[in-house]
Amino acid sequence: MILHILIIFFVVSPFFPATGLPHWFFRTADFVRLQLLFIQFVLLGLFFYLENDYTIFSWILLSTLVASILYQVFKVFPYSSLFPRRRSHDASDGHVSILAGNVLQTNSNYQDFIKEIKRFDPDLVLAMETNKDWENGLAQIENKYPFTVKATLENFYGMQLYSKKKLENIEVRYQIEDDKPSIFFDFPTEGNPPIFFCCLHPAPPSPTENETSKEADAELMLTGKNIRNEDKPTVVCGDMNDVVWSRTTRLFKKMTGMIDPRVGRGFFSTFHADYFFLRFPLDHLFHTRDLYVGKMIRSKNFGSDHFAMYYEIHHKKKVETPKNPKLNGDEKEEIEELIEEGKN
Repeated sequence: MILHILIIFFVVSPFFPATGLPHWFFRTADFVRLQLLFIQFVLLGLFFYLENDYTIFSWILLSTLVASILYQVFKVFPYSSLFPRRRSHDASDGHVSILAGNVLQTNSNYQDFIKEIKRFDPDLVLAMETNKDWENGLAQIENKYPFTVKATLENFYGMQLYSKKKLENIEVRYQIEDDKPSIFFDFPTEGNPPIFFCCLHPAPPSPTENETSKEADAELMLTGKNIRNEDKPTVVCGDMNDVVWSRTTRLFKKMTGMIDPRVGRGFFSTFHADYFFLRFPLDHLFHTRDLYVGKMIRSKNFGSDHFAMYYEIHHKKKVETPKNPKLNGDEKEEIEELIEEGKN
């Protein structure tokens, strides 16, 4: 009886996000799909081992469990290393590299993060959850990264950007919430249009943060609308506090036509750095089709609850920024609804 009850719960719970309800209780199943899959396979094994009399109810239970497993595999398989990866054969005529990491405000291992910066030697460093202590702790890298953008806060949503090159059109925006900054800028490239960067860190839906995902969903949709108004190579990166197979992120990719370089490479789960059995891919990078990612590497543990991600982003030679994808009426309406709900 206990096994049957557990199977029923773990058959139904993966479909909670499909309800479209933004409350954290319903969105959590999206975050833990890999863990749910593991539990479902364990329950499947226990069912075959313990079930003696196969009644009609037993067959229904078994078939729904298998169906739920297949549904979850369909959701996450493209982001595994087993999925066929589309490799770019385009020549590169320039690239920019970025190390983006949520450093955890209460983490004081500044030197360990600096070691990762020195190891990768990126053109850009994006640090999230930075407060005054982190601003002081990273001050020594400003000799090599003299161009900075700082939105230093004490609320676990501060953000600091360090660059080797002078940046253009810099904006620190508070798109949805007054205490959650995003950084937008153009990174100049020789002989090509500048690469437009959007660096985000919205709050997650959780019992201790925002009760729903409305604010995070709205920020992603608003950023997507902004990208549609630009005619530049574009990169969106940061701690999105969402998983790439969620409905909101898939809608964002559809409205912008952007590519997730994780597809076919692996999950690159970045949170929680201390517990391998409880890790989700929360830190993302998306790019327009006139770019491609050469290298994509997860950092070592530097004391944060997140790993950082290093990306080497190349501009495709003689490839122009593609036009915006077309959206149908329902999709346009959903985007506007998500933005309005987040603002309210």
